[in-house]
Amino acid sequence: MTDPGRETEEASEATRTRPDVRPRSELEIRWRQARNAPPPVVRAVLANVAVAAVGGMVLLVVDWLASHGALPGELTTLAPLVYVGVVVVSGSLLTYLWVELPTARPGERRRSGWSAVLGLFASIPIVYLSLVIIFEVLRPQLS
Repeated sequence: MTDPGRETEEASEATRTRPDVRPRSELEIRWRQARNAPPPVVRAVLANVAVAAVGGMVLLVVDWLASHGALPGELTTLAPLVYVGVVVVSGSLLTYLWVELPTARPGERRRSGWSAVLGLFASIPIVYLSLVIIFEVLRPQLS
């Protein structure tokens, strides 16, 4: 059995020999977290951004063609809904295929529905931001 007094002496010695640690600012903490993001999250975001970028270009072309009379005007209402659905579903599917769950064995591959859910949660803000960029930034410049 150990002596409780001795444990506190060892702890105080450890704190005395430890150099002073400067507390990090909130910005430094967030920057470090951004640099060391978990690979599954990075892969989910990259898959969704890739799908949103390609789909966004298609959406811009459809909108431009509809505004110039080459396509029916109903497509301007339907195209963003289809765009959101395609980005959410394909981003979730790509994340499911690309993101593997960590295992103890190096050669074993495991996937589950949680990978797709990660892609779903990553796709929602990406779709929102891409729609804002498409319709509020890029479309006015094409007109």
